[in-house]
Amino acid sequence: MILSIVLGALVGIIMGLTGAGGGILAVPLLVFGLGLSVAQAGPIGLMAVGIAAAMGAAMGLRAKVVRYRAALLIAGVGMLVAPLGAWLAQRVDTRFLSLVFALVLLWVAYKTFRESAAHGTKPGSPGRATPPCIRDAEDGRFIWTSKCAGALSLSGSLAGALSGLLGVGGGFVMVPALQRYTDLAMQSVVATSLAVIALISLAGVVTSISAGHFNLAVGLPFSAGALAGMAAGSMLSSRLPTRYLKIAFAGICVVVAAGMIAKSL
Repeated sequence: MILSIVLGALVGIIMGLTGAGGGILAVPLLVFGLGLSVAQAGPIGLMAVGIAAAMGAAMGLRAKVVRYRAALLIAGVGMLVAPLGAWLAQRVDTRFLSLVFALVLLWVAYKTFRESAAHGTKPGSPGRATPPCIRDAEDGRFIWTSKCAGALSLSGSLAGALSGLLGVGGGFVMVPALQRYTDLAMQSVVATSLAVIALISLAGVVTSISAGHFNLAVGLPFSAGALAGMAAGSMLSSRLPTRYLKIAFAGICVVVAAGMIAKSL
């Protein structure tokens, strides 16, 4: 139990320092630290990520920056697909799952390095094509079209599949998707993404518990540690340069991915 709490706290600190996307390291830590398989660690990591995302989403709702209709659509599709991912996770070879997870980590590291090196194009700025989901100038709500609903549903299905298969919240999918398909400001993108992650993670955890694939003896102390660690990490994040935090996180992802590849082979 103590090791579960310590590992959870470490994940929470990383999440607090780098954002909810830092929760992607929960599964590798459970694999290396407690000897679990990716399929066993996935639901536990999902619970920790979901709790942290719910905290962030609640703050976003209080600040009125969560686009809750869009979040419900994306999460609804993701929640339908997540059980399929969880079903596959129990039937796919563990080594293959580890390799897939390692590739996802490398992709996240690449994206994070790019973010740390460049400012990127802001939503709605000149030179950016008009996204399918745009807001009404008067009330700030999305003007719903079939193209907008389709783009958000596709994003939700991908996030749901990854959450069920690998136990990741999907923040590394949702944030770029909302940036690409909507004209939301970054604060609203992050808050809406957290709401989606919280809902999809909840569905994944409930599915795993009902199927008997969730280890409560590990999951509960791990999640408690993650919650405490996130509070500590959030306080530290304001004192450290964001750019260097991103570089450090990307470097950790690369090292962990290499370790998972070596273990699989």
